[in-house]
Amino acid sequence: MKGQTDIVEFDLDRIVNRVDTDSAKWNRYGPDVLCLSGAEMEFAPSEPIIRALRERLVHRMLGYNREPLELREVVVARLQTLYGWRVSPDALVFLPSVVVSMNMACHAVARPGSDVLVQTPVYGPILRAPGNAELTCNAVPLTRSHPGRYEIDLDALESAITGRTRLFILCNPHNPVARVFERRELEQMAAVCLRHGVVICADEIYSDWVFDGKQHVPIASLSPEIGQQAITLFGTSKSHNIPGLKAAVAVVENPELRQQLLQASAGLVPDVNALEYVALLEAYRRGQPWQDVVRRYLEANRDFMVECVRAYLPEITLIKPEGTPIAWLDCRQAGIRCKPFEFFLQKARVALNDGESYGEEGRGFVRLAFGCPRSILTDALERMAVALRAMHQS
Repeated sequence: MKGQTDIVEFDLDRIVNRVDTDSAKWNRYGPDVLCLSGAEMEFAPSEPIIRALRERLVHRMLGYNREPLELREVVVARLQTLYGWRVSPDALVFLPSVVVSMNMACHAVARPGSDVLVQTPVYGPILRAPGNAELTCNAVPLTRSHPGRYEIDLDALESAITGRTRLFILCNPHNPVARVFERRELEQMAAVCLRHGVVICADEIYSDWVFDGKQHVPIASLSPEIGQQAITLFGTSKSHNIPGLKAAVAVVENPELRQQLLQASAGLVPDVNALEYVALLEAYRRGQPWQDVVRRYLEANRDFMVECVRAYLPEITLIKPEGTPIAWLDCRQAGIRCKPFEFFLQKARVALNDGESYGEEGRGFVRLAFGCPRSILTDALERMAVALRAMHQS
């Protein structure tokens, strides 16, 4: 297998050695393991972000920080430009992370004993958020159509709603199945929630990583009625590869719902810190050129990976990701007798995410993060192919 790219503007092919740098990702396993687990990418953030952080540190004082005066204007303008979505600056809430925010939503909207809908397989923290608030997680599986594309079972979604259902946590673009839900699908899900008075909490952290000319549609932007019943979460940790700076943006157009969210955090959730504010503002002001180049690189990585899996790992099924820098690999027909995650870690020395951590529907799957230099992706796929051939020959 040969991997090559013609994108050199930001030196995305450069490998940064992150072992012994307190990296949670690269110090979890041995030094001989290639880590394609976790959606943290292997590209240096854009220079404007690094420069702004450096300038803030040169100032030396790290006191209590208010939000930058222009931040609300920048975010509002961005939503208008990208989606034609007009929101009031007052509708924005800046929070320490998307995961914290969805947990806050559970506490804000529901009381212990209530139900929360999620669509599985889905990102682990979404599965765990209801339980953290003493709520019941009601998992509605996504369905797989031929040739394996994940779809929404609207009848199952509506049937799962009971008198105790208060919240629906939507993941779009979806992690881990890499679907970008279409406007029609979003309208149908929103209609179900409106009929039953269920609040929508939309995790849209991957909204900037959409491929093939597709358009991300924030579900709250579909109509004023839906906007009044939704909490939309996004940020720059994934889209600008600064996951250690977790600051998130919540759009909550309903004043009562917004106040509920803020009350749920009172005395428990810290404010966004000084450096997170700096990074958030600079990412949205000056980070678009970097983001455009990285998106093209990710799309090329995705196409390369799909071709390699089909050619060299034919026992594994991979649906072409529509968005996100992650791939959902179906290993159930590969003849692997243990968990696929364990097999590739032990036999290929490649670390992937265990599919079972995304719900029961993830059994027999692994999640692969392809936000890395092409050479790392190539090496990992070659190792996986060699391990599978050796297994079949033994």
